[in-house]
Amino acid sequence: MDFFEKYKNLKEKYEEKKIKPKVVVVGRSNVGKSTFVRLITGRKDVKVGKKPGVTLKINEYDMGEYILVDMPGFGYMAGLPKKIQEKIKDEIVHYIENHADEIAAAVQIIDAKAFFEIVERWEERGEIPIDLEMFDFITDLKISPILVANKMDKIKKEEWDEVLDGICEYLKCQPPWHQWKFIVPAILKEGKGIEEIKKKIIERVRLFKKLRNIE
Repeated sequence: MDFFEKYKNLKEKYEEKKIKPKVVVVGRSNVGKSTFVRLITGRKDVKVGKKPGVTLKINEYDMGEYILVDMPGFGYMAGLPKKIQEKIKDEIVHYIENHADEIAAAVQIIDAKAFFEIVERWEERGEIPIDLEMFDFITDLKISPILVANKMDKIKKEEWDEVLDGICEYLKCQPPWHQWKFIVPAILKEGKGIEEIKKKIIERVRLFKKLRNIE
């Protein structure tokens, strides 16, 4: 294979990757983001840990129809100064803003059990809760959200609807929660909810391609 043929092959590979829609994965630290990425990619080298802040850089995975972009966790990160935490959050925001036209969907993972306590704590400090700020940011950019309410095993089954309706209200979406097709209750450590998330991602990726005439 001569230089020009090699260059042509590399260029074709680059162009193929370039036109693939992106699906970003966002969430506070320790909500199950790394577990989700490991499940959906099938890669065992994705680090999963109990300490917040396992993922500290932006990682991309070629999923065939799209590129999965795993963002660092935002908010509290063990052992990192607040200045660094803010820098990481800024990097996430800048990446999403700069690639908004390429993003078919944003998978935002929350800890359904801790959600209300965290939101109330931020509001008591007179600050916008970071989970709500991220959701508003995504939807303001007209990016299709998929909200994964993880750790549902920590909530009694009979209380699921009440909890998910409460999350809806904070997101300024009228309950009942099940009328909103972007919400997926999940127990990611057991793999529960992953197939529904995969289905929603593919639906959004294919719609994105259709609207932009991407083959």
